[in-house]
Order: sequence, then structure tokens, then C-alpha cells
Amino acid sequence: MRKLMKSMAVTLASALMLAAGAQAAEKVAVITPYLAQPGTQFYLEGFQAAAGEKGWDVNVIDTAGDVAAVISRIEDAVNQNVDAIVINVDPTQVAAGLEVAKQAEIPVIGMDSGADALLVTNVTSNGYAMAAETATYIADRIGGKGNVVMFVFDPFPPVQIRGVIADAVFGNFPDIEVIDRVTPDVQDGGIADSRAKMEAILAAHPEKGSIAAVWAAWDQPALGALQAIEDAGRADEGIVITGIDANPQAREAIAAGGNFEASVAQDFVGIGTATADAVARTLAGETIKERAIYVPAKLVTAANVDGQ
Repeated sequence: MRKLMKSMAVTLASALMLAAGAQAAEKVAVITPYLAQPGTQFYLEGFQAAAGEKGWDVNVIDTAGDVAAVISRIEDAVNQNVDAIVINVDPTQVAAGLEVAKQAEIPVIGMDSGADALLVTNVTSNGYAMAAETATYIADRIGGKGNVVMFVFDPFPPVQIRGVIADAVFGNFPDIEVIDRVTPDVQDGGIADSRAKMEAILAAHPEKGSIAAVWAAWDQPALGALQAIEDAGRADEGIVITGIDANPQAREAIAAGGNFEASVAQDFVGIGTATADAVARTLAGETIKERAIYVPAKLVTAANVDGQ
């Protein structure tokens, strides 16, 4: 009897070890065309830290700005029989790949992507709130009147949303006019092209006071616009600049007390961590009801930049 019980105990222990090994071997593919963006790098920092604790095998795939290539990378991940896929890209532009994952019954989770029926959920910041906060900051600072330049990026839903909300806020002020709505090239992150485009806008509006503010949907265009304004010798005109993300360069610019006055600190690492949690819940068999899971963000100005 003792021998039988010992044998059963060994068998149970072996089964538990095999089960633990199977869980540790779970494979997750993270696919993005935006790895050059600081925000994406921080998402991955949080995701990989959480994934490491769970023992996952994570493969990060960067298509270097090529959105279309994400489709084939999703198909590759499906062929490799991964347990889950995480995307950081507009799901509507990669629907063909998502359909392949659906057919293979491999869950796909968005990490600051966009809400879509083909995704389990999308973990992100509340873009509506962030855009409203920075746009109203500008409206208040310029007294509800003046010309505003907007830097937007409609191809990516989380950023596209911000532009829509900012448009709505500025549209509520009869004396605010959006004189340019710029979509910069983001291949290098967006600073260089935003700077070049802002230089052209400044040249087209040379009069002092002809531009009251620059609203940017993320920090790189705001930084590019700041460089253009400073190089043009127009920093003393009081052109107010806001961004979203509060990345290290933006924080430095805000702390310096110049034209770049405000940004919104997204919890990028927190988004990555929450995405890993959503993956874990899905792999455990839970049905996630929320189409979007929001991670809190906070306005950063010179008054609190050192404490954020």
C-alpha cells in the first residue's frame, strides 16, 4: 500500500511539474511597427517584466514603420503556434492577419492599439481625456483666441482620437482658428519632420503673434515645433506648446520653462504590465468583457514636472 501511495505521489508530482513546464513555455508574440517611439519602448519594458515573472517566451517583432508587414508577421506567429499575440498598431489596417489568428483560435490583445471586434481587448490610456485636457489648457492659456497649429496622426486610432477631441475643443471657441493640421512623417519618431513642417508654417506666418499655440497629439511633434520656434528666434512671442506622453525630452523642455508648457504623463510601463495581465487572464480562460482597459494618466506642467 505504501509503495502504491508513493508511486501515486511521484506520478502526481510529475504531472504538476509537467503542467508548470507547459505554462512556463507559453509563447507570446508582440508585433509593432512603432518600436522607434519611446512610448512603445516603455510599453515593452512593462510587458516584458511582467512576462518574465510569468515565465513566458516573448518574441518582439518590429516592422520598422511598415504597417502592412504586420499582417504577415501575425500569420508567421500563427504558423509558429504561439499561445497569444499582442499588437501595437491600428487593428483595422491588419484585419486580414487578425482573421487568420481568429481562425486558429489564437487570442490577440491590443497594447495601445484600437478597439476592434477581432481583439480580446485593448489596453491604453484614455485618449479622449488626455486630448481634452491639453486642448483646454491651450484654450485657457491663450484666452480663447488666436491661431493654433495642430500636429496629428490619423492612421493610428489612439492618436487619431486625440485629434478629434482637440478639434472639438477648439471648435467651441469662435475666436480660435486652427490654421494648419499637420501629419508628420514618423519613420524617425517624428521630431525631424515636425521641425521642418513647423519651419514652413512659421515662414508662412512671419508676423509676431500670428501663431498663438501648437497642440501636438504626442511629444515628438511638440519637440520638433519647439526647435523650429527657437531656431527662428520666435521663442519670446509666447507661443504655447503642449504634447502628450511626457517623455524624458518633453519633461526637460517643460522644466526649462520655455514654450513647451504641458504634456500628459501616460503610464507606459503600466500599460505594458496591464496588457500582460490581460493576456494572462485570457490564457486562463477568462472572458474579458471590456473592449478597452484604461490606465490612468496625469497632466504635467512646470508646477509638478519634478514630482512626476
